[in-house]
Amino acid sequence: MKTKIQELRKVNKVSQAELADELNVTRQTIISLEKGRYNASLELAYKIAKYFGKTIEEVFLFEEE
Repeated sequence: MKTKIQELRKVNKVSQAELADELNVTRQTIISLEKGRYNASLELAYKIAKYFGKTIEEVFLFEEE
């Protein structure tokens, strides 16, 4: 699943480490999400979207395979 996390971080001038701290996850989790190697749980997706003031659909781009 593709995400706009990296783009949103850069616009908001938030580092991977800062975002990870805010969400109580590791920096590695943020890296994996940004690279599409890990799909966020619904709870984590909600927290990320809420952090950036977006909907889940605005942050996570679902593509059928």
